[in-house]
Amino acid sequence: MPKNGLGTLVVTGASRGIGEAVARLAGERGYAVAVNYRAGEAEGKRVADEIVAAGGRALAIGANVSREEEVVRLFETAERALGRLTGLVNNAAVTGGFARVDEISAAALQAVFSVNVIGAMLCAREAVRRISTRHGGSGGAIVNVSSRAAHTGSPGEWVHYAASKGAIDSFTIGLAREVAREGIRVNAVAPGLVDTGLHAANGDPGRVERLIGTIPMARAGTTEEIAHAVLWLLSPAASYSTGAILEAGGGR
Repeated sequence: MPKNGLGTLVVTGASRGIGEAVARLAGERGYAVAVNYRAGEAEGKRVADEIVAAGGRALAIGANVSREEEVVRLFETAERALGRLTGLVNNAAVTGGFARVDEISAAALQAVFSVNVIGAMLCAREAVRRISTRHGGSGGAIVNVSSRAAHTGSPGEWVHYAASKGAIDSFTIGLAREVAREGIRVNAVAPGLVDTGLHAANGDPGRVERLIGTIPMARAGTTEEIAHAVLWLLSPAASYSTGAILEAGGGR
């Protein structure tokens, strides 16, 4: 397939972890990739540059998805530089750190829901405005990155984060039904324990090893495995799937 044959894909939080893996695989598959980052400018540019070096098209675009004006600029810049938008991967998220509910601050709660829920909804709004046939678009797909935490609840660690991902599950189902007749499919991938730098960044570098025993497959997932699930949902192979939440958690 020719490079950029699939249109432009915005991937939020794509400078590292799952978002980086999604951006790289999307570039390989033929998307022009808008590599969004919030603070990791050097990392975001590295991801975009390496996609380009491999023969794809990509641009790193800084934007805080919890800020409406920055979300609008992100999408305007992506389409102006890379061409017609056909998809969105809502990956950007923060955990708010480890805390029991009786210990968490209002500021941490506001930060988590501003990025994980409001940010995802703002990005989806901008995507729908561009790809919906109702708005003159030619259709496309949105994939939200949820979490198995939405179902396990993550007690004693981050119930607040789990609750934000529960909201993403509800949002996925509702938006999917809202735009199903407008050429847009909306689905989610719900990763379980994945081996990324997230755990160390939150102060528990041994968390993956500690929790492996709770996984029926007895191992953590990789970012590449999650990326493949995301790209499947974006692809025509998933053409009859909308409102689905694909669990990728090793059976947990």
